[in-house]
Amino acid sequence: MASLKTVLKQIRRELKSKEKIRDKAQADVRKVTSTSKQAILFIHQKKFKEARRLLEKAREIISRLNAVAKGHPDIIHSGLYDIALQEYAEANIFLTLVEEKRFITPMEVNVPSIDYVLGLADVIGEYRRLALDALREGNAKKSEECLKVMDEIYTELMAMDEAYMLVPGLRRKCDVARKIIETTRGDVTHEVRRQSLEKYMIRFEKLEKRFEALEKGR
Repeated sequence: MASLKTVLKQIRRELKSKEKIRDKAQADVRKVTSTSKQAILFIHQKKFKEARRLLEKAREIISRLNAVAKGHPDIIHSGLYDIALQEYAEANIFLTLVEEKRFITPMEVNVPSIDYVLGLADVIGEYRRLALDALREGNAKKSEECLKVMDEIYTELMAMDEAYMLVPGLRRKCDVARKIIETTRGDVTHEVRRQSLEKYMIRFEKLEKRFEALEKGR
């Protein structure tokens, strides 16, 4: 029969081992989040190859974490891990939309549906940045295309009535998304009108100069 001292000694060893696993898992979770955020920055910079490299690295870390979760689900499945998966899903959805003009599926990203949906909602914010970049470049057409994608994501998420009960945080994200879209629509509309007026003024000036030339020729 083992003594209490022996029993507690074994427990201490188990706890120390679990602590090491937890510390490593938390570091990996933070790495997934930061790597995914960096990938999003690369996408905005049109460095798609670098973005894919980072997302592949994040995918490997997630696979490792999922393997650890089989033996220690209490350590892995925490709020921080959910946030990391959402960030990872967002980066993959965003990259595929920009490069391939299509929506990648949860199965392709290999994340739970809830994390996919929440990551998808955050893509709206990234498309606002794309729209603003396009406006700065004077490309109103591209900004309108970005706004169209934002509208599509928001509309489809709002159509998932049951999701509000099943996806914690989705309602708040949709409320934020709606405000982002409204602000972006105002920015795009203002720029389109400005460019339209500018084109009109240029045509008017050309006509005026032509009229002046005809007057002088009489």
